[in-house]
Amino acid sequence: MNQTISVEAMGIAHDDEYQTLPHPVTAKARNYRGGETPVHSHPRAQLLYAGSGVMRVETEAGCWVVPPVRGVWIPAATAHRVIMLGAVEMRTLYIRPDAAPGLPEQCCLIEVSPLLRALILALLDEPLAYDRTGRAGQIAALALSELRFLKIPALHLPMPADQRLHRLCQQQIARPDSRDTLETLAGQQATSSRTLARQFQRETGMSFRQWRQQASLVEALGHLANNMPVALVAEKLGYRSASAFTAMFRRSLGVEPRRYFSGELADVPSSPLQPPS
Repeated sequence: MNQTISVEAMGIAHDDEYQTLPHPVTAKARNYRGGETPVHSHPRAQLLYAGSGVMRVETEAGCWVVPPVRGVWIPAATAHRVIMLGAVEMRTLYIRPDAAPGLPEQCCLIEVSPLLRALILALLDEPLAYDRTGRAGQIAALALSELRFLKIPALHLPMPADQRLHRLCQQQIARPDSRDTLETLAGQQATSSRTLARQFQRETGMSFRQWRQQASLVEALGHLANNMPVALVAEKLGYRSASAFTAMFRRSLGVEPRRYFSGELADVPSSPLQPPS
């Protein structure tokens, strides 16, 4: 049985043995009451998945809210921090980089299919140093194959590399109900709104309005995952009404707020991972 431990007591969330075994895939289960990890990285790529509960994963390039129906792909050597939004049953696959050619080179949210969920749980039932020629080896190989055909949902909050814009974005994340205009923010930065808009598009691939809406969605998912009423989430994010917030959510993610966590995600905008050529 997996022991529930606090992040603070555990420290950096990885063990050397999971990274150094010759096995192409290793699986780890940890339960958390809450908290967050320090910024850290792994020699292996990581598929981070929650059997229950919700996490937020942050890197220099962006952040992702991870409900149980989703996972985050974290390439090897990527510095990241994991924040537990309440109690979390974390399930992780560590994947040797040469065992997963063709998979994304950047962090991304992925849909964890029922088959992959079953494979993760099956591999956790096997010894850590499993027989690579036996049943566990076949489970690991099938998990690697399934990864290549998963879908990447569109929800992602990119963070600009420019330090001035990065700080501006952090301020907006800290104040999700802010309605500062681009002109106001440009004045604070001693630049023109046109210049700031061009910089924002170049750094994030989004307009400032699109980015702020995406930031609202990321913030909303964390609250909804903890069963906060939709009306209160809408209020916290500065929406005039719950119906206005719900309409925005449905336009962006294809489902109503409560259905996002139900597994009914067939209509959510996404793109398939392609198998390596």
